[in-house]
Amino acid sequence: MSTGAKKVIDPLLAKALAHPLRVHLLGILNERVTSPNQLAKELHEPLGNVSYHIKVLLDYKCVELVKTEPRRGAIEHFYRALKRPFFSEPEWMALPASAQHSIAGGILGMIGKDASEALAAGTLEEREDSHLSRTPMVVDEKGWLDVASLLKKTLDRTLEIQAEAAGRLAKTGATGINTKVEIMHFRSPQPG
Repeated sequence: MSTGAKKVIDPLLAKALAHPLRVHLLGILNERVTSPNQLAKELHEPLGNVSYHIKVLLDYKCVELVKTEPRRGAIEHFYRALKRPFFSEPEWMALPASAQHSIAGGILGMIGKDASEALAAGTLEEREDSHLSRTPMVVDEKGWLDVASLLKKTLDRTLEIQAEAAGRLAKTGATGINTKVEIMHFRSPQPG
């Protein structure tokens, strides 16, 4: 990674993601429209805590209200994400270490939850073409940069595939396949 001139990051997104619960909430709201009440039940968090963090995301223009529905004498609010919890390499490098740590912790928590849920539901190994691997490696600087570049290209292409699939699904009205792609590449503190 280049440590030259740091790029200015989206300050609202950086502030919004300064808390691991907001990282998790924004991740879920990128997947679907839902309410703080439903999120609180799903995450086993107090409703007041979830509502507070959704309001912060709303204030930072990371989510938007899409509908309201009457529920037992109250109004339930439903939100969707406007931003992905993602930073480019220069943006990531411009974040303080404490923000990087908080965001990484939130994402790792979601990855662990996703994998555990898929394992418990039997969907992790349901398809023959599913992929799960762990590959400890020793590389030089060029090898590190090559893997990082490959993973960036993979993410970019994955997002293109998602957009293409959304277009096909909209035309056909077919039900899509729920999937999660979780990619990691990091320096290990120890071998293997």
